[in-house]
Amino acid sequence: MIKLKKVELEAQLLEVLAQPTRLKILYFLRDGERCACEINPMMREDPSVISRHLVKMRDAGILGCRKEGVSIYYWIKEPRVFKVLGLIDEILLSSVQERAHDIRASL
Repeated sequence: MIKLKKVELEAQLLEVLAQPTRLKILYFLRDGERCACEINPMMREDPSVISRHLVKMRDAGILGCRKEGVSIYYWIKEPRVFKVLGLIDEILLSSVQERAHDIRASL
């Protein structure tokens, strides 16, 4: 039997990833550390909203951060997150291919 706490923790982590702005931030940070001042303009959302997303991902252990003067720099602390996203991409591709097959078969 699966322990409820494990399922809840998995759901919490997936919830952090299940947000388009957070995914955009992750892909933006994939190439290395960036200042929040570089992240904000790329997201086209209010900086306070971006800040909340960054904090949520930091608290989940996905991002690391450091302060330098008045600037805060973020980086991918848990690069395995891209393995998870890669698996999701594989599932999506498989699903699209299956649907395309079904459509061709119905013609």
